[in-house]
Amino acid sequence: MQPSRSKKTNAIGAVFFITIMLLFVGIELLAERGITITFMEFILTIVVIGIIFFGLTGLRIVNQYERGVMLTLGKYSGIRQPGLTWIFWPFTIQRMLRVDLRVKAVDVPDQKAITKDNISVNVNAVIYYQVADANRAVLDVEDFFHAMSQLAQTTMRDVVGEVELDELLAQRDKISERIREIVDKISDEWGIKVSSVSLKDVALPSDMERTIAKQAEAEREKRAVIIKAEGEVASAENMRKAAAILGETPGALHLRTLQSLNDLSSDQSNTVIFALPLEVLRAFERFNESK
Repeated sequence: MQPSRSKKTNAIGAVFFITIMLLFVGIELLAERGITITFMEFILTIVVIGIIFFGLTGLRIVNQYERGVMLTLGKYSGIRQPGLTWIFWPFTIQRMLRVDLRVKAVDVPDQKAITKDNISVNVNAVIYYQVADANRAVLDVEDFFHAMSQLAQTTMRDVVGEVELDELLAQRDKISERIREIVDKISDEWGIKVSSVSLKDVALPSDMERTIAKQAEAEREKRAVIIKAEGEVASAENMRKAAAILGETPGALHLRTLQSLNDLSSDQSNTVIFALPLEVLRAFERFNESK
């Protein structure tokens, strides 16, 4: 946190006073050694020291990522570029306000909002922006950092209230872009450019989470039943085609039966049950009666 102007002025005055006191001490030391100076030389020395001190205390350094907004007698007088610069500081005739041009990240705190389908949610986000015009950011808004935070909060609540819960959960990127467009349009008048807005989290009530879980479970069961039914349809279609092929070829059904018996006999733990048609049993009965 930068010190106030009054503290800076007091510090400069203290340094100047100490410098004058050291000058008097130096004159006394010269007088003890027999070296005297005239009154005009004394005044001239004080003036030179004052000019040097005034020149040095007016120097300012503007960093590469900053711009200095100059106010002369309270009126905007220009922008100071990065590097070494000088201002006429006495009596606050000139003031230089530093503006940071780097990208800033504002963490938008949790906001309680109600979606279009009347569901209460807590939403938080992060917004990235940077100052594009330093003089407008200083002259047109009192505190652009606080203003951007408040603007992002209100805009996020408004946009969330325009969409349903399913859209909020499934289309975060679209909603984030919508928030960015609105905030960027308003903050453009302050000389601020919004680069990105990201929704970090959407918190739902516990009962709504359980309802969504039940809905998701029911949806998966529905998919499983449909997939199983589609598999049975495909299996029945293949069996129909196989039956047609076996029926058209003489002896094919007997070969298939023998192949099935061979498969069953490969595992001794299997129990094989033969189903004989009734016609075969009746044939044996007629054979016994003929005897």
